[in-house]
Amino acid sequence: MIRLLVALAATVGFGLFLASCNTLSKEECVAADWRVIGESDGAAGYEPQQRFAAHAKSCERVKIVPDQSIWFQGYQAGLVRYCTPLSGLARGQSGGGYANVCPPETASGFLRGFNLGAKQHGLQERFNAMQNDYSSKETEIDELSDKLRDAKDEERSALRRRIEDLEDDMHDIRRDQRDVQDDLDRVNEDVEWFQRNPSAELPAPGY
Repeated sequence: MIRLLVALAATVGFGLFLASCNTLSKEECVAADWRVIGESDGAAGYEPQQRFAAHAKSCERVKIVPDQSIWFQGYQAGLVRYCTPLSGLARGQSGGGYANVCPPETASGFLRGFNLGAKQHGLQERFNAMQNDYSSKETEIDELSDKLRDAKDEERSALRRRIEDLEDDMHDIRRDQRDVQDDLDRVNEDVEWFQRNPSAELPAPGY
């Protein structure tokens, strides 16, 4: 299957993608320890077929063919480090994706951590976006207030209405932020518990 994907890498779509994003430099191809490279790829959770095909495409430039079997031995060793509950948690917290690479016996633990980390990451991103929106509206109010001081009478009413609308929006943002912060606090507590008990199910369902 991997050899098939290497061949497919020469096709227009996949080939252009890999050519534009070499995974290894020419020097790295020449000096490659394919087991070490495979272990690094596995520990990072790369999808194996696409990753090996990308290496093969990168090393075509110097006419080097990666050692598939040695690379895959390293990949499997690296995957053992990747497919753990705490690794899943870190992956989810970073906002990264999951390529469905863990075997059944470790996938459930990895996914428990990954889903919890992804929930924490999503809530934090949402909270930050609200804060940015709040700050943007706050800045706009300051600018409008400056304009208001020098505005003509016929402009003052419109400026005041816009300021009032922005203040209402800011009030709503703060209310929604409190709800998100409550959710985030609960998830942060679950994360702390999970870090101490990575092999156990969370006591509260839903994550």
